[in-house]
Amino acid sequence: MNTKILVFHPNFSESRANVAMVRAAQMMNGIEIIDMYAQYAGKSIDVELETARLLAAERIVLQFPVQWYASPALLKQWLDDVFTSLYYVNYAEGGQRLEGTPLLVAATAGNQIDAYTPTGLNFFALETLLQPLEATAYRCKLPWYPPFLAYRANKLDTGELATLGISYREHLERWRHEISPGLKSN
Repeated sequence: MNTKILVFHPNFSESRANVAMVRAAQMMNGIEIIDMYAQYAGKSIDVELETARLLAAERIVLQFPVQWYASPALLKQWLDDVFTSLYYVNYAEGGQRLEGTPLLVAATAGNQIDAYTPTGLNFFALETLLQPLEATAYRCKLPWYPPFLAYRANKLDTGELATLGISYREHLERWRHEISPGLKSN
């Protein structure tokens, strides 16, 4: 399976949780991991390259830390540039061909799960904060799977990081087993 994991972390090398997740995913067959900030920090997004990358994928993972209740700025810019081109400018050559490609979000948060409740510090569940991405998947006909969510990301000890990696790999395996890519038109 050709799964592209697009990592949108502004300080990826300093993120113990996201690095642990990537290392676990690298142990799987058919995984390609792209550090999007390494590729695009301070640069314009290459829409043609990103379109080709997406169209070549059987599955897409967007991995990132939640920052101030949202995804990092580069992920938003990437969506604006690439998905606008795919679905509004070049729908027949792009968006229509991408439809049916399963999408998974893998997000890390620094706070504990209790903070993401109506009585918690952040008021909303993390799943609620990710609904704009779910809406994008729905609008673009990309099969959605429950996101992989990691809490206390910057507070995990070595053992917890190992467990996080195993949990991520298991989530990816379930997703790959349960959600089949749709029929993509060529």
